Amino acid sequence: MPDAVFTFRVDEDLKAAFGEAAKAQDQSAEQLLLGLMREYVESQQNDAEYDTWFRRQVQIGLDSANAGNLISNDDVEAEFAQRREAARQKLMR
Repeated sequence: MPDAVFTFRVDEDLKAAFGEAAKAQDQSAEQLLLGLMREYVESQQNDAEYDTWFRRQVQIGLDSANAGNLISNDDVEAEFAQRREAARQKLMR
């Protein structure tokens, strides 16, 4: 794929500071910008994948609840009371 040119205006002080920061990492400003752009794109893709996964999990939960697969509050409280007691017993040993 041929390279594309990306042109934009930036404050001269920021440009100079960025160039120095890149140089401090033994990179050109172009290399550093390309790396930042790749990281940003990857982050956005990861966020989109997580959002898709999360929405799917929520829908699975809603579908399950709508199908009547629910646990009563009393059953949840009893289960976690047992877990708390088991943890207390373990700490007492």
